[in-house]
Amino acid sequence: MKLVFATHNPSKLKEIQQLVPPYIELVSLDMIGCTTDIPETAITLEGNAKIKANFITNTYQLPCFADDTGLILDSLNGEPGVYSARYAGLENDSNANMDKLLVNLRNKKNRDAYFNTVIALNLNGKTHIFEGRIDGKIIETKKGNNGFGYDPIFQPNGYEETFAQLPLSIKNEISHRALAFKKLTTYLNSINDK
Repeated sequence: MKLVFATHNPSKLKEIQQLVPPYIELVSLDMIGCTTDIPETAITLEGNAKIKANFITNTYQLPCFADDTGLILDSLNGEPGVYSARYAGLENDSNANMDKLLVNLRNKKNRDAYFNTVIALNLNGKTHIFEGRIDGKIIETKKGNNGFGYDPIFQPNGYEETFAQLPLSIKNEISHRALAFKKLTTYLNSINDK
């Protein structure tokens, strides 16, 4: 089965390819010729995931899933949240986003944070929602070269390393995205077994 993952990000595609069942041919937006920058105009992660999945399903008539992820800090009233990718501007610049977050946390004692991923899967005329969450904290300086986004400053609870320092094999076990995608792949396996 060909299944579109609504992303242009090769790192995300690589991460998820290791999680999906072997009967699924996972393809990115680039691989189906979609160069459209799909606007994420919803005020929730679920809303943005649905917008992206619906655009692909309606435009290309292909089963599709899309995710949206937010980094949420109570000490910043939920920021960056749904605006995580564009926190420092529309350029989606990870370093600028991290720098802005570190500046905004400068006088905060509470650095607790969590990542939340929401996946919208459009398959067989229905939309299915899957979520994953991991708690941790924001450290004061960037550490590590793996991963993407806020990974160099996010330290998951129970670990001394940031997401950017952990091997991908460990991150794929514990991350918000991994937890959401495990729910997705469990569902995909269950329908394949029928």
